[in-house]
Amino acid sequence: MTRKILLAPSILSADFAKMAEELKVVEDSGADWVHVDVMDGHFVPNLTFGPPLIKAFRQHSRLPFDVHLMIESPERWLEAWRDAGADRITFHIEACRHAHRYLTAVREMGLASGITLNPQTPLCAVEHVLEECDQVLLMTVNPGFGGQKFIEPLIDKISKLRAMIDARGLKTLIQVDGGISLQNAQRISAAGADILVMGSAFFAAEDKSRLAREVHSL
Repeated sequence: MTRKILLAPSILSADFAKMAEELKVVEDSGADWVHVDVMDGHFVPNLTFGPPLIKAFRQHSRLPFDVHLMIESPERWLEAWRDAGADRITFHIEACRHAHRYLTAVREMGLASGITLNPQTPLCAVEHVLEECDQVLLMTVNPGFGGQKFIEPLIDKISKLRAMIDARGLKTLIQVDGGISLQNAQRISAAGADILVMGSAFFAAEDKSRLAREVHSL
């Protein structure tokens, strides 16, 4: 089966001082989504964006906002992110006790719902909520900072998740985030990924439109 590979640049690697211009660069490149990494300084050792900032950013892009919550108690913030302009919300299975309830709540808000797994978290953690997921985000670095190196053994984890989804006949998308570049994108997509999150590799690229075309051609 032929899958369309999507590109979701992470604005964690953008120039925060000129975010309106950076969002236009993302849109003009032909990328598919804007990936928004939300960190609270507790679940991960870094702080990034809150809902008011994303609400301001929302005015400068027509692309779907893919909000990745790297925060404790994500259920407390779902409505705030919807109101800020999120189109898709993923939260970490490691950060919540009632994943099924919160995935359902996100869908009831009219948004796409997803679960994120840290590198060490086994796939069995998502097995019983997979039907409620529009996407599963596999972290291929330890979350908290951009610019890290892709953890190579996680290629096998992508392949196993692909087999799990296909065996159930689901349309759940596999998103991969962490250390992705054109040098490893082919192997990652061949393993079963549908969406590639690129931060440093995207914003460092001289020809971002060409990068987007090459991702789409994988």
